[in-house]
Amino acid sequence: MHTNLVFTFIGNDKPGLVERISNTVAAHHGNWLESRLAQLAGKFAGIIRVNVPSANSLALSEALCALGTEGLKVIVENALVTHEDERPLRFMLSVVGLDRPGIVKEISRALATHNINVLELDTHLSSAPMSGDSLFNASALIAAPTGVNVEHLRDQLDIIANELTIEIDLKPQH
Repeated sequence: MHTNLVFTFIGNDKPGLVERISNTVAAHHGNWLESRLAQLAGKFAGIIRVNVPSANSLALSEALCALGTEGLKVIVENALVTHEDERPLRFMLSVVGLDRPGIVKEISRALATHNINVLELDTHLSSAPMSGDSLFNASALIAAPTGVNVEHLRDQLDIIANELTIEIDLKPQH
């Protein structure tokens, strides 16, 4: 029998962090399944899902947490079981506009009112081509429950786009 673990980590960015984590997983006969890792502002952080023999699950959790002595903060959780037959509707949401406070707050509020889950979110700033002003860019993979009123969601997003002078695009994912 095997156990799926999900763990997050953050620490000062330096060469060898991924190797140290992967060596720890491998030493406990774990299999690295999925991950999202990124460097931001001198920190390196990530979320990783591994599959490990159940007999090694506790030892791997303890070994990962022990990486704290090397400057990594680690949190380990058992993964939740999901059922493939409960597939929500998926959409890609993209946002571009002049940077200003509140963009993520307003959009996330609209999503929450429709019981929509954010699966992935990537944001960054770029320079506007002509003016050089800061542009806020976001792309998100979202999951909506079956039966969601997509037109009502689009209407809410249009109102937000107009109020904040940003562009919001919502496309179904197949």
